[in-house]
Amino acid sequence: MINKVVLVTGANSGIGLALCERLLGSQDAEGLHLCLACRNMRRAHAARSALLGAHPAAQVTLLQMDTSSISSVLSAARELQLRFNRLDYVYLNAGIMPNPQFDLKAFFRGLFSSSVITMFATGEGILTQKDGVTPDGLQEVFATNLFGHFLLVRELEPLICQPGQTSQLIWTSSSNARRSAFSVEDVQHRKGSEPYSSSKYASDLLSLAINTRYNKLGLYSSVICPGFVMTNLTYGILPSFPAFLWTLLMPLLWLIRVFTNTFTLTPYNGAEALVWLFNQKPERLDPRAKYHSLTSVLGHSYTQPRQVSPITLSTFRCASNDVAPFFLILFPDGCRLGHVTGAL
Repeated sequence: MINKVVLVTGANSGIGLALCERLLGSQDAEGLHLCLACRNMRRAHAARSALLGAHPAAQVTLLQMDTSSISSVLSAARELQLRFNRLDYVYLNAGIMPNPQFDLKAFFRGLFSSSVITMFATGEGILTQKDGVTPDGLQEVFATNLFGHFLLVRELEPLICQPGQTSQLIWTSSSNARRSAFSVEDVQHRKGSEPYSSSKYASDLLSLAINTRYNKLGLYSSVICPGFVMTNLTYGILPSFPAFLWTLLMPLLWLIRVFTNTFTLTPYNGAEALVWLFNQKPERLDPRAKYHSLTSVLGHSYTQPRQVSPITLSTFRCASNDVAPFFLILFPDGCRLGHVTGAL
């Protein structure tokens, strides 16, 4: 018997896979159906096999979806509506940071400055990316991290907006989600060099907008920050560095945990806030909060809410056509997704 249906995007590795492992190992795992939405099906099958190896009785299915592709998202949404009559949780976790550019000189300068903790926690001042363009004509990071998920949510409304039922959207944001990297005049970040930071801050804003429109329909949205986690995305920041460098850096990273609780380091710890939200009543949560996974110096993981600093809706209404159709689609009645994809 299925009691809860959970969809997780980007579930084949890192924080997404750790979330699935923790959910299946929890006391609430009975009757849980996990659907892993992944771009790479070879890795998805490997992840499913690993989960079933540890939890043979678990209900785990796979769905192919590439959030950078509009057609893939639409196809996946149709498939989900054929498989399920509802979705209780949708974890919007898939994300990329392509072609990261690491400023080595700035990094070593930062090691001996008062901003070393902030530098490690957010990547500020040392990390930029070179973005690409998808076949749909969208900026790759914007499409993968944000727009694909937005489109998925809109297409899944029949499954997540049902009378008498509450459903929860949970976005994996980042400590790198900085307002300074986001511009309402360039929501896709075509002109900047920090598309990852921009897309994550935009997801914080989008979650606020979803709550404004959809709470009355039983749909609630939250964002989490996993902290500084060693995942494939993190290791990809230094692609030209030998592997032993990370080994040398690890004692420093553990030492920094003495001064900041944001260094969760492992995917298991990084998934703490994702798991915590699974056990909460969404209507009791603060819609303006970002829930942070934190780890104490002794390795104890816990969740703490911190306020998101939003840009006002009036700012969006005064913005260029590049952003207005995307965010304001959540508010006026009668808008259609065609307006969004055409304008973007």
